[in-house]
Amino acid sequence: MCGIYGTTLNYNEQQVKNKLKRTAFRGPDQMGWQFYKKDNRQVIFGHNRLSIIDLDPRSNQPFTYYDTIHIVFNGEVYNFKTIKETLSKKGYSFKTTSDTEVLCAAYLEYGEKCVDYFVGMFSFVIYNEKNNILFGARDRLGKKPFYYYHDGKDFEFASQISSIQLHSNNLTISERAIAYYLSWGNVPDPQSIFSQVKKLKAGHKFTFNLSSGEFKSQPYWDIDYTNKNPYKGSYEDAKQELKTILNDAVKSRLFADVPVGVFLSGGVDSSLVAATATQTSSAKVKTFSVKFNEKGFDESHYAQQVADHLQTDHHVIECNYNEGIDLIKNFCHYYDEPFSDSSAIPSMLLAKHTKKHVTVALSGDGGDESFIGYHRYNWAKKGGVYYKLPLPIRKLGAGVLSLLPHYRLNVIAKALQFKDVNEVYLGAMTGVDLSHINTDYNTRLVDESKYLMHNNKNLFERISDFDTKTYLNWDINTKVDRASMAFSLEVRAPLLDHQIVEFANSLPTSFKFHKKEMKRILKDVLYESVPKHIFNRPKAGFTMPFSEWFREDLKDYVLSELNEDTLKSLPCIDAKKVQFMINQHMDGTWNRYPLIWSLLVLKQWLSTNGKGISIS
Repeated sequence: MCGIYGTTLNYNEQQVKNKLKRTAFRGPDQMGWQFYKKDNRQVIFGHNRLSIIDLDPRSNQPFTYYDTIHIVFNGEVYNFKTIKETLSKKGYSFKTTSDTEVLCAAYLEYGEKCVDYFVGMFSFVIYNEKNNILFGARDRLGKKPFYYYHDGKDFEFASQISSIQLHSNNLTISERAIAYYLSWGNVPDPQSIFSQVKKLKAGHKFTFNLSSGEFKSQPYWDIDYTNKNPYKGSYEDAKQELKTILNDAVKSRLFADVPVGVFLSGGVDSSLVAATATQTSSAKVKTFSVKFNEKGFDESHYAQQVADHLQTDHHVIECNYNEGIDLIKNFCHYYDEPFSDSSAIPSMLLAKHTKKHVTVALSGDGGDESFIGYHRYNWAKKGGVYYKLPLPIRKLGAGVLSLLPHYRLNVIAKALQFKDVNEVYLGAMTGVDLSHINTDYNTRLVDESKYLMHNNKNLFERISDFDTKTYLNWDINTKVDRASMAFSLEVRAPLLDHQIVEFANSLPTSFKFHKKEMKRILKDVLYESVPKHIFNRPKAGFTMPFSEWFREDLKDYVLSELNEDTLKSLPCIDAKKVQFMINQHMDGTWNRYPLIWSLLVLKQWLSTNGKGISIS
């Protein structure tokens, strides 16, 4: 795990070092860079290493294999031992025990198709000196980030955008990206906050020809959103098959040359990962959870029940108010692109204190998207009944509801005026009321909407596909990567093994959602290891009590940061409308904390990372 960087631009050694220092928190164990020159063209590779596998300096990067293959690599390939065994039989030799060297050999053997063989989370770039090209890829589900700049001649890439930004003089802030951020809470792929910088999409690979300056990217993997390969077996068959795949996914992610633990929230997904880890590990498993003092937010006692049952070495991390405030004030140093999922703060706290005990932690991310686990899926299904009514009737009902003094009813009133249930779900993900955003863009509509709006699957499956390609990638994976790497902690997600995602995608809906039971098959596997009664409670999210904080402890901070002059200076918003919405939150008539948090982050980012840069 690390931060990667590379460029064909003519930076000097000190500038390259500065770019690496900017994100040194991603890999504090070793910083390395190398200059390569051929035919009057220069390639520079840089790397910040967090040592996980083969801690010996021989595996430091940039890494060279067979003299002409150079690589910088971020992430882990979990099946590298199997690939290595195959390649050894083909005559390849290895001097390390790392997965980095195996990637190089796989590229020599399989060419660009090497990514089809990798099971893991990764972004990497290989410089093939003989062919004078750069070849790289990003993992299938977008666990690892990849930003790049390409102007038709030169190419620059990095794990985080601030490395590209440093010493760059021609970047402008994208007004379109800000508008989309205000809707989605993040900047959707392939956009970035800068007009000249893009993100390589998940499941994509690319080549950059150093001679011609040509950049080409293409997908190498996608989910089966057309339902071409449905599962044919029985429910019991599927359950046994899932257990086998899950055991393999957890076991492979427990392998490391450093201490490993498990995040344990007490929910179904993390409990399943923890239970599987205890069954596949010979050592006592370390587990970690967060405790909140605010009533209604603390679920650490549920995690403790699971830990007690599994007999793990459990650690409870108390979410300290002052510590949380400090992270808020330095948020944009680590999340160096606007990002407004407020659960990033407790995620950072969890990572910060977990790092004191382990260097790798397994998480339960991915279960909700693949196995139909969010409450909003059921709400969308129930709400779909109303969209069979003619629009004029729905508008009449909306008019009545909008007169009632309750913000939830007002939200329903606005939702009733959408064309169909697909648009309602887009509204749920971006905000039903976007009247405060001043833009000509339809910020709800993204290329990935095809996963939601195709007709080959039922509503549940289409929503699941859509969330896998959007919310999981743009939000969850970004949140976890930045929060964990801020404290040099590697987080691995067994349920995001693409083989599990593909398997879940093939299952009949009834295997995942049956008689109001969400994540049915995951739960049935879990209940073989942990008593069902522990989970007989409403599902909760990993959130901070920002709604209360913004009205109480942080009220002065909010009103100071988002004063009248500040609101007028922020792009893409109607200042008067936003001021009204903030007042609604403060007087308790409407919960506007997501809007307030997103504006606080945007203001902080513009005044630090975006200072002095024009918006276009």
